[in-house]
Amino acid sequence: MFDGERVIAATDVMLEDGLIIAVGAAAAGAADVEIDARGETLMPGLIDAHTHTFDGSSAEALRYGVTSELDMFCLPRPLARYRELADHRDDVADLRSAGTVATAPGGHPIPLLASLVGTVIDPSDVTEIEFVTDPAQAPHFVRARLEEGADYLKIIIDDGTVHGTDLPVMTPAVATALTEAAHDAGLRVIAHTVTAAEANIALDAGVDGLAHVWADLAPKAPASRRLAERIHAQGVFVVTTLAYFEAITAQRPGTARCSHTGHYTNAVGALRALHRAGVPLLAGSDATPFVPAHGAGLHRELWLLTQAGLSAEEVLASATSVPALHFDLADRGRIAPGMRADLLLIEGDPTRDISALSSRTAVWRRGVRQAR
Repeated sequence: MFDGERVIAATDVMLEDGLIIAVGAAAAGAADVEIDARGETLMPGLIDAHTHTFDGSSAEALRYGVTSELDMFCLPRPLARYRELADHRDDVADLRSAGTVATAPGGHPIPLLASLVGTVIDPSDVTEIEFVTDPAQAPHFVRARLEEGADYLKIIIDDGTVHGTDLPVMTPAVATALTEAAHDAGLRVIAHTVTAAEANIALDAGVDGLAHVWADLAPKAPASRRLAERIHAQGVFVVTTLAYFEAITAQRPGTARCSHTGHYTNAVGALRALHRAGVPLLAGSDATPFVPAHGAGLHRELWLLTQAGLSAEEVLASATSVPALHFDLADRGRIAPGMRADLLLIEGDPTRDISALSSRTAVWRRGVRQAR
C-alpha cells in the first residue's frame, strides 16, 4: 500500500459509510464484502491541482482515478452546476474552485474565453467579468468571489510573452492588494505566472502558490536557481503543469502560440531547480476541454515528472497528500482512519513504475466503487 506518503507492506483496510475506518490489524475483522488484492497496490485517489472544469470533464477525470480536481477558473453559473453534481453524485470527481479569476481588462485568459463562447462555453453562462484596476477595488472583488463560493483566489500575472503575444497585465500594486484582501478573508492565493519576472511579482505580492513553473529561463541559468531558493524561503508551493507546456509546444509548433520548443525544456529545468531547492511540488495538468485532457492529462503529468528526475513515490505524493496538505483538504490524500474512502487499486506497483497507474482494477469515490 502507498498511503499517500510512504509504502507500507501488505495490510488490511476497512471501509464503512464512505470512510476509511481502520488500517492494519484493526481492519482484519469480518466484513460484509472482502476484496482479495494480493499482487496489487492500494493508494489514495489522485488529486489534480490545476484543471478547468467543463461539461463531462469530472466524470472523465474519475475514470482515470482522479477523485478530486482543483479548478483554477470557472464561470459562476456553470460552477454552481458542477458543485451540485459533485456534492450529490459519486460517479464524478469532487471539485474545489477559484471561481472567477482576477485579471487585467483584456488580459489572459479573456481572449481565449471569447474564442470558446458558442463551442464549449454556452453564451448564456457568460456573465460580466469583474476586473481590478485599482488596489482599492480588491476587497470588493474578493467578497464577490466568496459569494460565488470560491475556495481560493487565483490572480493572473501574464504579459503573453510565452505565447508570443502582448497582453494587458495587472500591476504589482493590484496583485498585492488582492493577495492581502484574500488573506484577510481566509483565502489562499494562487498566481498564474509563466515567466521568472512574473513569478517574482507574485512573490513580492505574498501569494501562497504558483500555478505553473516558469518557462523563459535556460535550464541551468543561475537566475532559475535563485528564484527556486526564494520560493522555498517564502514557503510557497508550485503546481508543476509540465503537460501544459508539452501541449503548447507540440500542438502548434512554429506558430505565434508557441514561438519555440524551448519552453518545455525550460519548464523541466525550472522544475528540477525547484525540486533541488526543496519546494513543495503539486502535480497539476492544466486540463481543459482540449489538451491536456482531464484524467489522462494527469497521468501524463506524473510520467513527465518521473522523466524529469522525481522518484515514483515523490510523484505519487505530489498527486495525493501534498495537494491535500497545501489546499487544506484534511479529509483526503492519505489512507488512514477517518479519511474519505477515495481510493485506487492498481495491478502492479506504481511506486516503482508510474505507468502502472494505467492498470486500474478499482476506483472508489467516497466509498462507492465505480463501474469498470
